[in-house]
Amino acid sequence: MDRRTFNRILAGAGLGTAAAPSLLPAITASPSQSSAPKAPYEISIMLWTVFRDLPFEQRMEKVSEAGYHAVELVSEFKDWTDADFRRVNQKKQALGITFDTTAGMRHGVGNPAEREAMLKDLRGMITICNKLECPRLIVMSGNVVPGLTREQQHASCVEGLKRAAEVVDGKNITILVENIDPEENPRYFLTSVAEGFEIIKAVNHPQVKFLYDFYHEQIAEGNLIEKLEKNIDLVGLCHIADVPHRHQPGTGEINYDNIYKTLARLNYNRYIAMEFLPEGNDPVRILRAAREHASRVTAA
Repeated sequence: MDRRTFNRILAGAGLGTAAAPSLLPAITASPSQSSAPKAPYEISIMLWTVFRDLPFEQRMEKVSEAGYHAVELVSEFKDWTDADFRRVNQKKQALGITFDTTAGMRHGVGNPAEREAMLKDLRGMITICNKLECPRLIVMSGNVVPGLTREQQHASCVEGLKRAAEVVDGKNITILVENIDPEENPRYFLTSVAEGFEIIKAVNHPQVKFLYDFYHEQIAEGNLIEKLEKNIDLVGLCHIADVPHRHQPGTGEINYDNIYKTLARLNYNRYIAMEFLPEGNDPVRILRAAREHASRVTAA
């Protein structure tokens, strides 16, 4: 199941893409970039965006060819046997890859009527995370619940995450709550990064952080950098794609140079993940260029 299908479980909308023959110069590594210090953050790739016509292990090989050492998943493992988990773990170890984050829960944290189902999902996903040797799990707010005010559902997100925090407390699992823009899913509750940070503050648990998706927030509200600066300690992961069309940085309107510089200046040392659809006929080259660009931007 890819990321789009996963979001459609929560009534997401379709994704339009456009094709173009070349990578824009904005993310092509330059001599000045190659001599710059390495950024403090780690760089991963969300696997649903790339090489979807290949078997799983060949997809990891392509990611490795592009120079990545971390991969994020969205339920690709849902039909795996124990033997499959063992084989895939052996393959990722051979390639020097880790699974840094995964998603796959069917229930969100914001619906009080689904609270016990969400917690059951979470317990099952902890088992999966252990099999994947993966320390981070993405959860969703879920859709707007008919009959609840916005304030009531906000409070339900807080309570749901507090209950989830009790489940993961002391385990090697960090929960990441993600924003989704209203164009992709007009029924999704947590469209605002600012509100997301307020929820994380209210939960106040070190194993509950925010997944700051710059693509979604640019569509939803913008003002990406100020919110990042004010809440950097609450950010557990960043997702990277340009607006519009979800292609690589440099193809749209987001100034990723400034975002990377801000992350470096704030000494953000967790993961950023490329979650874009490569535009062009050489995805390995595009992915490599995006990684090199992100890794060599220094603090302003």
